[in-house]
Amino acid sequence: MKTPFDFYFDFSSPYAYCASTRIDDLAAEFGRTVRWHPILLGPVFKQMGVLPVAQVPIKGSYAMHDFARTAALFDIPYVQPAQFPISTVTAARSMVWIEKNLGEARARQFAHAAYRAYFAGQQDIGNVDVVLALANDIGIDTAELAAGIQQDQIKTALKEQIEAATARGVFGAPFIFVDDEPFWGFDRFDYIRKWLQR
Repeated sequence: MKTPFDFYFDFSSPYAYCASTRIDDLAAEFGRTVRWHPILLGPVFKQMGVLPVAQVPIKGSYAMHDFARTAALFDIPYVQPAQFPISTVTAARSMVWIEKNLGEARARQFAHAAYRAYFAGQQDIGNVDVVLALANDIGIDTAELAAGIQQDQIKTALKEQIEAATARGVFGAPFIFVDDEPFWGFDRFDYIRKWLQR
């Protein structure tokens, strides 16, 4: 049995958004599946003592340009969000709850909806009501989800997932492990192909 890819992502990462539109297809090329792991980059950056790239002088301007260019080059719908970056803890907890209660396929469906809403639809997925509306649109009971993301076990599960990611060496998003080989960035997809073709 071939090991699944491990895909770590933050809902506020433009590059992870781009990766999310291609990661399953990339894995399928090699007869693999993907385990999706939502994380929060805020605690990761705090642990490293760094700023989000968009807030770094000089480099931030380049990054903002490159986000849109990358999406355009791969024909991925993209509109720079008015509020960026944002806290995506609600979206991340929602995905954890959905996966635990409704399965991986529904969690992935939610992830795609949340990413499209933020990076193509100008919707603030840091807002609880927006997240619940997105869940409702794909047939998820919003009352159950609203209660679920407040559960201590869901909050703890996300926190532990972030801690496990950093312990594994995750320092950004997207971050992909292929048979424990680490790859950081959407621009490393060709590296993954070459690695697996060796």
